Amino acid sequence: MTDRRVVITGLGAITPIGNDVETFWSNLKNGISGVRRIQAFDTTGYDCQIAGAVQDFDPKQFFKNPKDVRRTDRFAQLAMAAAKMALEDSGIEVQKLRRRDRFGVIVSSGIGGLKTLQDQHTILLTRGPSRNSPFTIPMLISNMASGLISMEYGLRGPNMCIVTACATSNNAIGESWRIIKFGDADVFLAGGAEASVVAIGLAGFSAMKALSTRNEEPERASRPFDRDRDGFVMSEGAGILVVEELEHAKARGAKIYCELTGYGLSSDAYHMTAPPPDGEGAARAMQLALEHARISPGQVDYINAHATSTDIGDICETRAIKKVFGEHASKVSISSTKSMTGHLLGGAGGVEMAACALAIRDSVIPPTINLENPGDECDLDYTPNVAKEKKVRVVVNNSFGFGGHNATLVATAFDK
Repeated sequence: MTDRRVVITGLGAITPIGNDVETFWSNLKNGISGVRRIQAFDTTGYDCQIAGAVQDFDPKQFFKNPKDVRRTDRFAQLAMAAAKMALEDSGIEVQKLRRRDRFGVIVSSGIGGLKTLQDQHTILLTRGPSRNSPFTIPMLISNMASGLISMEYGLRGPNMCIVTACATSNNAIGESWRIIKFGDADVFLAGGAEASVVAIGLAGFSAMKALSTRNEEPERASRPFDRDRDGFVMSEGAGILVVEELEHAKARGAKIYCELTGYGLSSDAYHMTAPPPDGEGAARAMQLALEHARISPGQVDYINAHATSTDIGDICETRAIKKVFGEHASKVSISSTKSMTGHLLGGAGGVEMAACALAIRDSVIPPTINLENPGDECDLDYTPNVAKEKKVRVVVNNSFGFGGHNATLVATAFDK
């Protein structure tokens, strides 16, 4: 790869705690939870009855053609909204770009159009195959968000969708970084979206005993690293960034949030849904990302942990951090913003990378709320309950997914 430098110049986020970046960030800093009882469908009989839902979202605001709203699943609508926000935030005027063939899109989803799949299957069983929508397949496939965004703006550069469960967004952002470094593109819209808070999604995760059942206290249900954590909270939303080659950004006078300096990925090769007890795969991803960034562990100021509020996952990530950071593990600030947003699955890494960029911009570590009594082996600085003012120059963003997929990003404050 070349020495082309890569920066983040635009942020877009649609989340359970805000439908724009600044609202999201304000609520994150103030420890506001977006977890509520599910209202979209009847949860009677479900062990888990809570989730993080995006509120007051009107997809018509984000499509040039209103017909496209009827032809797209909610995950793609959320992705389009976040992409439009990121593009506007970056200041890029697409119509004025000379080389739209060097502007790519890697926007992904861990599951894709689950609501479409559920609804069209119901139609098939109750009304027969002749009644299924001709848009069934285009609406449910995970790559359609990336395709639609490229069509909306005429972006003809590299375009793909990476499906790695909860590591999806970090892989999308990291591969954008890699392609720019390689010289095949100058700009990307990169990140992920998810809209799996539907009956079949809730039933599936509930059957795995993966979800919190703290139904009477939804705002307190997501509690990473806490002794009383009992599973993750499923959420929906999207996080998409503008990832751009430095000279391209400087030539147009772009504001720069931070420099994307490292990307590491690995496989646990261990279990379908559980990490290995020693966190070896996660540690390897972090180590590789730091090596790419040419950053020593002692230089890292903040880790946005994957920590989903599961018993084994939070412990394994803590062990991995100790393995990589050694003595510095007890000094680095860590937090899990999933304590407020819930777990956006394929959209998580994009939203959390936006939080990392804003932590650098504002010198603030967002908190881990609901951390009242740290669990066994959870003995690091997880920024409990209250945000912390701290100069942040180097951040690490972890995302780990079912199937043993691990992806870590490193970003640094931009130095001219």
